[in-house]
Formats: sequence, structure tokens, C-alpha cells
Amino acid sequence: MVIKTSTGMQKNFFSKTLLSAILGIGLIAPTSAKAKNIAVGLRGGSAGIGGEVTISLLSKLNFRSGMNFFSYDGSGMESETEYDYTVKLRLVPLLLDYYPFDNGFKVTSGVFINNSKVTGVAQPEGLVLDIGGIEYEILSIGDVNGKIDFWKASPYLGIGWGNALSKGSPVKVTVDLGVLFQGKPNVTLEPTIDTSLIPGFDDSLEKETADLKKDLEYLQCYPVISLGVAYSF
Repeated sequence: MVIKTSTGMQKNFFSKTLLSAILGIGLIAPTSAKAKNIAVGLRGGSAGIGGEVTISLLSKLNFRSGMNFFSYDGSGMESETEYDYTVKLRLVPLLLDYYPFDNGFKVTSGVFINNSKVTGVAQPEGLVLDIGGIEYEILSIGDVNGKIDFWKASPYLGIGWGNALSKGSPVKVTVDLGVLFQGKPNVTLEPTIDTSLIPGFDDSLEKETADLKKDLEYLQCYPVISLGVAYSF
């Protein structure tokens, strides 16, 4: 299966979004020359790996954004059909960290610009492919390609420890634990050959799509665990 994606367009979109957010928030950030108002760093975890920027808004409130990327390939059985798949995490967090105490504990809320997706292809058993519980000859339907994506703006709520802009050493380690609410997955399945003349195939494809959506409902609440290292100045 070959699925074309415009990596350049995605990176351009991410870059423009992050730059606009940082510039907009930066205009209202404190401007004291002695205070630690900005930190840059790296973060890695279940939402991917990437860089981030933290900007102080108030004494107990920070704005944080960045870019998270990660890709991997795998295979698995879903709705009684085996799929080879590729997962691409593409996330831009826009978050507010609130520190109610002075011990580094924080409550985080915000939204992730979510361009993550899963693409894959259904694998035949010999010369037949099970679609919606019915076997079809692979020569008559070709490959069946799939795509899964989510809400483009996915709310986030979490807690964590560590403040990249706190007093002391300019190097800080932070931890985040939370949930990304990305909605029920959008699933599309498409054969590579015209199947309009195959009796019942459209119904089988619709059933396969519905079964796949049900099997993947657990992804609508995606756990986010991450570790970050930041340098403030």
C-alpha cells in the first residue's frame, strides 16, 4: 500500500501555528529582565517526541507549546481482519499550567492541534480477504486501504510536577500525566479496485468500518505521560 502524505505541508502548518501562538502569548508575558520568563526544552512520551517553549504569564500561570512527532509500523487483528498499519503522531499542544502551591505541583488544561493518524491495509488470508465477515477474492477487490484520524482540536486535562520557570538552577525536569480527549476515531476503508458490481460488497465494507470503529473506541481517551527537560533564561 502506498498512501501519499504532504509532509512539507504538515510541517509548515505546525510551524505557523506554533509561531503564532508563541508570539501572541509573548505579547502579554512579563518583561522583567531579571525574571525567568521563558524556557525552551525537549519532551518525550506517549504523545511523541519534540521541543517545547514555556512562557510565564502570571506568578502561578505558564503557557506552554511545542511540536510532538513520532511514527511507527505494526500489525494487528481488528474486527477479525489482520491489518498492517503505520501510526503517525503529529501534535501541537497549546497548554496552560497552573501552580496552586509552591511545591511544583501543577494542573494543566488546554488543547492539542491533532493531526495524528493511522493508515493501513487489510491483509488477505491466501487469496481471499475477510471484509465484514464475508470472504472476497483478492483479485476482485484488490487491496483495502484504511485511514483513522481524530478531532483536529482535542481537549487535554492533566496534572504534573515541575516548573521550568521556577527559581534555582536554569535546568529543570518536569513530568506530565493526563488525558487527551480526541473523540471517537474517524474510520474510512477504500478498495483499490472498483467494487460497484460486486453484490453485497458495499454492505460488507460498511459493516467492517462499523466494527473497526467499535474496536477502536478506547482511543477516544488517549493517556499522555511525558518527561521534559527545560532550560530557562
